[in-house]
Amino acid sequence: MDTRGALTGRIALVTGATRGVGRGIARGLGEAGATVYVTGRTTVEGTSRSRLPGTIHATAEQVTELGGTGIAVPLDAGDDAALEALVARIEREQGRLDVLVNSAWGGYERFTDGSEFNPGPFWEQPLSLWDSMHRVGLRAHYVTSSLAAPLLLRSDHGLVVSLSSFAATVFVPPVAYGVAHAAIDRLAKDMAEELRPHGVASVALYPGLVLTEGVLRNIEFFQDETNFETPLFVGRTVAALAADPRILRLTGRPLVAAEVAAAYGITDENGVLPASNREKITGVPVPPFEPDDGDAGEEGQAGEGR
Repeated sequence: MDTRGALTGRIALVTGATRGVGRGIARGLGEAGATVYVTGRTTVEGTSRSRLPGTIHATAEQVTELGGTGIAVPLDAGDDAALEALVARIEREQGRLDVLVNSAWGGYERFTDGSEFNPGPFWEQPLSLWDSMHRVGLRAHYVTSSLAAPLLLRSDHGLVVSLSSFAATVFVPPVAYGVAHAAIDRLAKDMAEELRPHGVASVALYPGLVLTEGVLRNIEFFQDETNFETPLFVGRTVAALAADPRILRLTGRPLVAAEVAAAYGITDENGVLPASNREKITGVPVPPFEPDDGDAGEEGQAGEGR
């Protein structure tokens, strides 16, 4: 499946799009022709607390270069008033929203900001780690979805994608990380129940090991890994989901990006399809795709869990 142009005329919002997976998703939606509002805190190169490269303006420019329309909106995902103002702006300028991607996340700064890294148990972790992952991650997902829902109801087949991980189902330290992701999965599932009657789908999405700026900064710790994904690969997967007119058959489910990509025929930038890491992480083989409505259609296999 070639998603280029598939989302022309569609309106999307991607939070946490300064860098990493969020930037890749914004780019993937742009490649598909969407108008993408990209949010994040970094507006000047070199000023990020994580000490990683990237700005929301650079992301918006890349969205436009790839064929979409990128609109940079500086904001902190933990600022409710700023999120409310953004949604009001989208309503004024577009009148609706077709795709919301909740990608904002906190807590990873400790890997790159120069502070001493403590891999110890939860009682040795700073309490601020919980706040970062639950305020900028989980809570921001809920607040953004809540504020944006009325605009999504105006779409002919709206979609909410909340970034999550296999940490929702298996132990991945730190404790705050797994708890946040389990809650994100439940958030996606429960939102689906109330959005379904309005034709809006809600899913959680599990990327694999993505070559983000943070991973590249610490690549020496991944020397034994060969199954990587690029951020754009995740973006292409989201674009394929957003372009699927039957997306409601997947609503409420946690999906593995590599499995969804296999179902839609999506490949990474190098033309390769990364493998699902489900069995490696959980010990459970990739299951057959079995939509709730009993219609597997042409998509073949897409993951049901992360």
